[in-house]
Amino acid sequence: MKNRIPKPIFSVAIVLTFLVLLNVLGSFFYKRFDLTHDKRYTLSQSTIDLIESIDEPVFIDIFLDGQFPPEFKRLQNETRQLVEEFRSYNSNLIVQFTNPLEDESQAEQYRAELIKLGFTPTNINSTKKGKKELIQIFPWAIANRGEKSVRVPLLVNNFGNSPSENINKSVQLLEFTFADALTKLNPKTKKKIAVLTGKGELQAKYMADYLMELKEYYQLGEFNLDSLQDNPSKVITNLKRFDAVIIPKPTEPFTDTEKFIVDQYIMTGGKSLWLLDKVVMDIDSLQNEQNATIAYPRDLNLDDVFFKYGIRINPSLVQDLLSTPITAQSQQGDVPIDWLYSPIVKSKDNHPINKNINLVKLEFANTLDTLKNGIQKTVLLESSSQSKAVGSPLEINLYDFMEELDEKAFNNGNHILGILLEGKFTSGFKNRITPFKYAENKDESVENKMIFIADGDILNYTYVNKKPLNNGIDPWTQQVYGNKEFLINAMNFLLDDSGLINIRNKDITLPLLNKEKVASDYTTIQILTIGIPLVLLILFGIGFHFIRKKLYAK
Repeated sequence: MKNRIPKPIFSVAIVLTFLVLLNVLGSFFYKRFDLTHDKRYTLSQSTIDLIESIDEPVFIDIFLDGQFPPEFKRLQNETRQLVEEFRSYNSNLIVQFTNPLEDESQAEQYRAELIKLGFTPTNINSTKKGKKELIQIFPWAIANRGEKSVRVPLLVNNFGNSPSENINKSVQLLEFTFADALTKLNPKTKKKIAVLTGKGELQAKYMADYLMELKEYYQLGEFNLDSLQDNPSKVITNLKRFDAVIIPKPTEPFTDTEKFIVDQYIMTGGKSLWLLDKVVMDIDSLQNEQNATIAYPRDLNLDDVFFKYGIRINPSLVQDLLSTPITAQSQQGDVPIDWLYSPIVKSKDNHPINKNINLVKLEFANTLDTLKNGIQKTVLLESSSQSKAVGSPLEINLYDFMEELDEKAFNNGNHILGILLEGKFTSGFKNRITPFKYAENKDESVENKMIFIADGDILNYTYVNKKPLNNGIDPWTQQVYGNKEFLINAMNFLLDDSGLINIRNKDITLPLLNKEKVASDYTTIQILTIGIPLVLLILFGIGFHFIRKKLYAK
């Protein structure tokens, strides 16, 4: 009688053989299926191209190892899955998760070193052995290529959002933050940006942080419109070598020649970022015996060309109840004083430029009006609903807001403070005599973009009241303002760096529990999630036992 292999063993052997063959084939062919409705694990083509272009090792250390509460555990898991997806396209990415505070004997030293390097810690509530405690974590990563290092922020901490909302936004930005870091580490031909000088612009120390960050993406150069007084046509030619120009808070009027140079640069496709003040006012002006000064309109001789482009900047100042205090000296040291001329603007979140941006800090901001001219206009920044505009000239006193405010008077808000213009612009010198003959004079531009911010001090975000901030944190609001991210995104968009912009615009919706609904339906949910599965398991056990007994009862 021949020995026959029992049927159950034969079936198991077939399954195991199939699985082995499937794994062997999987080692030669890679394919990952993303079944999420928002395609959160599907990388954009721009990211894939960037990853595949890396031709030498990049080491990424992620400080998210360890046990975390559920919200941060979600961020940890999403980060791990994303970098694994990155590695599947290029093995030159070497990733390691670490906990810098794991060794308690070295924790204080490591904590001080990380803070010194600019890694801001976050305090979270944790439960260990049934006891609640406040622990400190560093939701950061650092990417290294050769001798160059880039910090990678993993946590968004936007003002007014719940922890769950901030985690959701953090997950949305994970692909962007890592792609942004790899972009900075990946050498390439950079576009050129001119920073306008010679018109009494903002002091270099106040915009140094932004310009240093901008250098990670672009080549920067100073440009003086008055460099060749005897040959203005040559100045236009020289300016055309740059892809974009930044006008950082000029305080002196433009001559007609200088205005025409910039106008013709725009007509030929040059991008422009205008950061302007239409009112003469500065914090330093309050440092006198009266602690008061007069704010008055500033004439930059640009209104006529702006009118043709489709906007008007008004010589008025915004007072906003959502603002940061001003610091005053007293016998007890620095004390905060309510200061409604320093609005902190919550992002409209309506465009890739301002998407997922924290509060933007402004100082003595003006209002913007739009004019009908066929140009597409997108409002990027606006004051809160509890704000108002006051005209100039007017007297401003350090203690203007010390007395009780009539909050009902702040009911004419949502003033435009920053705007994006896109389209074919009409020259400010159309049907006018030009200040000099220019053979390539154009009355209409090619398709172009420009951004206007009605506050030159948007660049001054590392200082509050002329005093530098420690790690960029405002001591009164405890916020790291989103000015730099906003301005970087603005330039990325102007220069058509659509890869990073499109990655930043990616939407991911995490399915979060509705705590109110859980509380109200707690018993029902317990029955559905615990009771019914237990009943089914018991019924299955009884049924299986009955069937088995019936089959083998002989």
